[in-house]
Amino acid sequence: MTRDYGVLNTFPKILRNNAEVYSDRPCIREKEYGIWQTMSWSTFYQNAKILALSLKENGLKRGDKISIIGDNRPNLYLTIAAAQLLGAIPVPCYQDSVADELQYILEHAEVKIAVVEDQEQVDKVLEILDKLPKLNTIFFDDPRGLENYNNTEIKSLREVLNKRENLDYSWLESEINNTGKEEIAVMLYTSGTTGRPKGVLLSYHNIISVTSDACEIEKTDVKDEVVAYLPMAWVGDNIFCVAQSYISGFCLNCPESRDTLPIDLREIGPTYYFAPPRVWEAMLTQVMVRMQDAAKLKLWVFNYFMDVAKKWGNNILDKKPVPFYGRILYALGYLMVYGPLKNNLGLTRVRMAYTAGEAMGPDTFLFYRSLGINLKVLYGQTEATVFVSLHRDGDVDPNTVGPAFPGVEIKIENGEVMYKGPGVFQGYYKNEKATKETVNSEGWVKTGDAGVIDKKGHLKIIDRAKDVGKLNSGKMFAPKYIENKLKFCGIIKEAVAFGDNKDFVTCFINIDLEAVASWAERNNVAYSGYIDLAGQERVYELISKEILKVNKDLSKDEELFESQIKRFLILHKELDADDGELTRTNKVRRGLISDRYGKLVEALYSENEKCFIETEVTFEDGRKGSISADLKIMDLNVYAAESITT
Repeated sequence: MTRDYGVLNTFPKILRNNAEVYSDRPCIREKEYGIWQTMSWSTFYQNAKILALSLKENGLKRGDKISIIGDNRPNLYLTIAAAQLLGAIPVPCYQDSVADELQYILEHAEVKIAVVEDQEQVDKVLEILDKLPKLNTIFFDDPRGLENYNNTEIKSLREVLNKRENLDYSWLESEINNTGKEEIAVMLYTSGTTGRPKGVLLSYHNIISVTSDACEIEKTDVKDEVVAYLPMAWVGDNIFCVAQSYISGFCLNCPESRDTLPIDLREIGPTYYFAPPRVWEAMLTQVMVRMQDAAKLKLWVFNYFMDVAKKWGNNILDKKPVPFYGRILYALGYLMVYGPLKNNLGLTRVRMAYTAGEAMGPDTFLFYRSLGINLKVLYGQTEATVFVSLHRDGDVDPNTVGPAFPGVEIKIENGEVMYKGPGVFQGYYKNEKATKETVNSEGWVKTGDAGVIDKKGHLKIIDRAKDVGKLNSGKMFAPKYIENKLKFCGIIKEAVAFGDNKDFVTCFINIDLEAVASWAERNNVAYSGYIDLAGQERVYELISKEILKVNKDLSKDEELFESQIKRFLILHKELDADDGELTRTNKVRRGLISDRYGKLVEALYSENEKCFIETEVTFEDGRKGSISADLKIMDLNVYAAESITT
């Protein structure tokens, strides 16, 4: 449907229009107690008005901030819509944030009202309430466990929505009409990889201009289905789920829980799917683990037809010439392997899929495309309203992040990727200095990423610009590039490489517990837990083989051949966001890890073969404790520079 976004230039105006145009069509769906419950566009709009009235009665007005904390739930999305009807600014927060992290954001954003999912989130906010003088009300969605809370600040969201009599919200029409495209639609906080998170201000114009172009590229419409399972605080959820559902009119589906997501995906059968590389890689690992336990004949059939898919599948997807016998074999493979596998993953109906955030191994990327899943890579930032570059159908390269998104200009300046376009944010909240450091006077945004543009006009990201260093030999050291290569294998979950101003490269390894545990069981390797498994001699041998494969690849790179890994150790614990080692978007906090495990880094550059370490950890219930281990350090061979090819 063609619409004039010069007139429908804010979400409140689009929502009002959708309630009329799409009326009884499904807007949002939730699975609760095993049953899918659907809310139409007209009902969603009506409920948003009811909630807006209550928020106003509790002191929320134009320009005020309201936080949303919890998993993907219809009433939390409804809160965002209600706040926008008032001209207020939603501030979604990561639901797994600890109290201190949450306190900083709520205090910095000057939040007046917090709308949370359940008792867990209520307790977190109550813990820090005395440090938040501007926060006056907490609304909760799920009432379980909250019956005996007597705090006057706590109110039930569901009770508000059930009060429908004698309500006057005619005044909302003028509020909607008076909201302009340059007003702030949402404030999203960065992950805080290198410091305190920054509040990114995105206007309606930013979001609608970018989203409408994305919908046009992919031809999304009301018949599409999306499952909303990634954090509401992440810019991707705000664009791929919320904004695109507004623009296209499709239905947003909220899974019952994270644990039921695989089942919920199969039941909904989304047509549009986004997942970071970590999710795609985890699904592939699970497939391969299951296949190792399959009967020999079944395993043979799987391997045979996956070879067929690898040879012909991507060309068939891109509508390139394929021999007739190749198409026949692929069709047979689809019947016996690819179709059942896609159904098991809940991806049978997917016609477009994205990944972004980190590099994905070419083999993993092509595995999904060979199944007929139209997986593409995009590159973006919160500051860009997601899109900087994007693969197009028929022009997909697993080694790049695609050409520039429509309306976006990209250039490389001193090795750093820079861009400008309609999605460029309005600035960082209360941080003019950081805004000026990020956006120059001509409107170019500094990404902080090092990259190149190839002959096809595709952008290729190498590393974080600040992380690119040099070995003592003078050769380039790109840690993230190396780490991503290590994680491509499927049994390495995280890696942290060291080498800047050093004679050679070393690294920490986190094993993927599920994948390595499955291998251990198949190979009769006994273990008692993560620490024990990670320290096993045979596990070290397993990891060393994968690192040597990476070394082999690096030996052929003219710039990075000296970055081959000479020594490594397997950490005794998984890097964890609760311990501050990862961001809430699972990005490595390199500086913190270097400081916390400085003793281990020193050992890697010594002649020591072992190093004792004791580390403080945070348990799931918030308690602090410590774990210790005597970590083995393994030496590796490197390949000669003569193996470089041009």
